[in-house]
Amino acid sequence: MADVALFEFLHTEMVAELWAHHSDPGPGGGGGVTGPMSASRQTRASKGPEGCPVTASRKLCPHQVRSPQGQKMSLCVLEGMGFRVGQALGERLPQETLAFREELDILKFLCKDLWVAVFQKQMDSLRTNHQGTYVLQDNSFPLLIRMASGLQYLEEAPKFLAFTCGLLRGALSTLGIKSLVTASVASLPTCKFQVVIQKT
Repeated sequence: MADVALFEFLHTEMVAELWAHHSDPGPGGGGGVTGPMSASRQTRASKGPEGCPVTASRKLCPHQVRSPQGQKMSLCVLEGMGFRVGQALGERLPQETLAFREELDILKFLCKDLWVAVFQKQMDSLRTNHQGTYVLQDNSFPLLIRMASGLQYLEEAPKFLAFTCGLLRGALSTLGIKSLVTASVASLPTCKFQVVIQKT
């Protein structure tokens, strides 16, 4: 149980440190958080720094474009850290895990075994459209539980999801699957991770 507390503390400190250093977009730029997004910005997606997926969505994707360039960079740094940790976890998987043939089997593995290894609980549900899109839902996501006391924290959720999006993407990468992972939060502490498999 101490491992869970240490992981949560480390994750919180990473987020706080990155937000402290990237509170403004750079020299000459203004800092702070901008107001609510306009409707036209809520549905488009683009690529951020170093290929980091940036999705502007009121559903609170981890790389939300509601903040200055510095905060977008912080989200990309967190996602990159998660990606490397996910790769490292994937490299430690048993050899029989690497023999999965179907995408669905790999995603089931992530929802059960990987999620238990990281968060000491299984993912609550896995849905797919059988066309390369999977939705993983955690009804009590451990990194959001402490924020679940009110809606005022809903806007802060993206920065606590970026690392986990990278973690999933990194583990999938080690298993030979290139993907795009985003997250959304409608009510705390429930979180949905959308995994889109990128066909080559």
